[in-house]
Amino acid sequence: MARIVAGIGSSHVPAIGAALDNGKTEEPYWKRIFSGFEKSQAWMRETKPDVAIIVYNDHASAFSVEMIPTFALGCAAEFPPADEGWGPRPVPVVQGHPALASHIAQSVILDEFDLTICNKMEVDHGMTVPMNLLFGKVEKSGQWPCPVIPLAVNVVMYPPPTGHRCYMLGRAIRKAVESYPEDLKVVIFGTGGLSHQISGPRAGLINSKWDTNFLDNLSKNPQKLIKIPHIDYMREAGAEGIEMVMWLIMRGALDDKVDEVYRFYTVPASNTAVGHIILANRGRGGAARKSRAKPKRSSGKLKRAAARARVDRLRG
Repeated sequence: MARIVAGIGSSHVPAIGAALDNGKTEEPYWKRIFSGFEKSQAWMRETKPDVAIIVYNDHASAFSVEMIPTFALGCAAEFPPADEGWGPRPVPVVQGHPALASHIAQSVILDEFDLTICNKMEVDHGMTVPMNLLFGKVEKSGQWPCPVIPLAVNVVMYPPPTGHRCYMLGRAIRKAVESYPEDLKVVIFGTGGLSHQISGPRAGLINSKWDTNFLDNLSKNPQKLIKIPHIDYMREAGAEGIEMVMWLIMRGALDDKVDEVYRFYTVPASNTAVGHIILANRGRGGAARKSRAKPKRSSGKLKRAAARARVDRLRG
């Protein structure tokens, strides 16, 4: 069966894509950011996923205020890069996985999550920037390392989905993936954020304490995060900080207990906090090893056992 092996959280700042596309990655301002993803790219090359599910938000490229799906799943065979006003990014067309995507759609909808199914959709920096950060730079004439299933979430127009709804959708996606018969290794991305606000009186807001606490709980206590109301994201993380609920879809698709493989955080990148984390499922192997291990006996039980042994020897 297919299985989700890890979850990845990553900011999707558009200026990061522009820096990559325009050859500025070695400039001091940008080098510190790209250097923070070098270990992640090495991990991705070693992991070699067969498919990536990428949760992101569209920035008026595929959708507009005329049509706003809360959750939209890409089931097409390919997804061209969108023109966001200065031409499409010079990256390859994203290849989809229609068979797995359609299976996820059927399973999740029958689990009572109402998805919009997209059989034609362009994708913007919200998806391609995290792909570059984790897969590295890929020439337009090349090909991304694996097929991708896009899941677009509305976090632009009110009301966005709650953190709890996102987390439970992640649970449903996990169930869907695990019921797919083909043996596939899947990773799931949650993108966007972290704290930032790009306009208004609080433009430039970054709350590093909030971001660090969010990353800590994402690893160890996601149940605390799913209770956060929208207003707290707005107040503490800025108007665009609501994008962080998309990370909870990724977290919901993982085991309750995960291993934090890597974390990177820096500020700023174009007035945005850049956050990144890799969480790996522990798998059945670790659980099996634990079950085979002999249970530890308390010091009291050991003392009582030793006393009984002495009595037995005296009787003998």
